[in-house]
Amino acid sequence: MPATREPEADLSVLPKADGSARYSYAGYTVTGSVNGPIEAQRRDEHAYEAHVDVIVRPAAGVGGTRERHLETTLQSSLTQLILVKNFPRSLIQIVLQVESAPENDYVNTKLVQASLNFAIIPALLQTAVLALLSAAVPMRATATSAIVAVVSQDGASELVADPSPREVEAAQSVHVLAFTSQDELLLAESEGDFTVKEWDDVYDTAKRICCQSGATKGESIEMVLDEKGDNGPDMRQFLRSTLETKVVADLYWK
Repeated sequence: MPATREPEADLSVLPKADGSARYSYAGYTVTGSVNGPIEAQRRDEHAYEAHVDVIVRPAAGVGGTRERHLETTLQSSLTQLILVKNFPRSLIQIVLQVESAPENDYVNTKLVQASLNFAIIPALLQTAVLALLSAAVPMRATATSAIVAVVSQDGASELVADPSPREVEAAQSVHVLAFTSQDELLLAESEGDFTVKEWDDVYDTAKRICCQSGATKGESIEMVLDEKGDNGPDMRQFLRSTLETKVVADLYWK
C-alpha cells in the first residue's frame, strides 16, 4: 500500500476485544487487540504483578524467531508503562496483526512479514499503546516512538526521519527510540556503525518528533526534510487528538 503521509488511527475496531486499534503510517498498517486483565495460566502467574503477553503476527505466513524478538522488545517496554502491580496473578494479552507493509523494496524476503525490521517497531508500539488506551488499562504514562536513519552522502552524515525500507537498507545505522509522555526515554534500539555524536543527534531528532518541545535545535548533522517540509509528525499531539476524537464520538448524544 502507498505510504501514509500522516499517521492515521481508529480505536475500538474489534467489537469482541476489550480494546483495539488500527494504526497506519509510513506504509505500515497494524491492527492490535487487548484483552485483560484476565486470569493467567499457572505457568504465567506472577504473585505480585500482571504478566504482559505480546503476540506479533506477520502479514503472511507464520511467525518465527524474529517475531519472537520483536515480542520480547515490545513486552519489556509495555511492562514499564502498564501498572502491572495493580493486577497480581493476572494476564494482559496484546495481539498485534501486521496487515500491510511498504511495497516492494524487500521483495522475496521475510521482511514483507513482521520480521525484525526496525522500521516496523514504531508502528507496533503505537498500535499497542492505542489499544491499551482503548481497553482502559491503567498506565503510568503513554508513549510515542520514532525511527531515524543515519545515511552517508558525499562523505557527510545526514539524518533521515521515518526512512523508507530502501533507505533503511542503505543506511549507515538505524535507530528506534521511544519516549514516555513525561519525556523519559523508554526504548532505544540501534543497528549499524555510528559515533557518539551521531547518536546524540539521533536522540535529539527522535525526541523532537515524539515530544516536540523536548529537543534542542542546531544539530551539526543535517536533517533531511520530507516532502511536507518538516521533521516528522507531532506524535504526541497525534495521540492526544486521536483520543479526543474517540471521546467526543462516545459522548455524542443523538
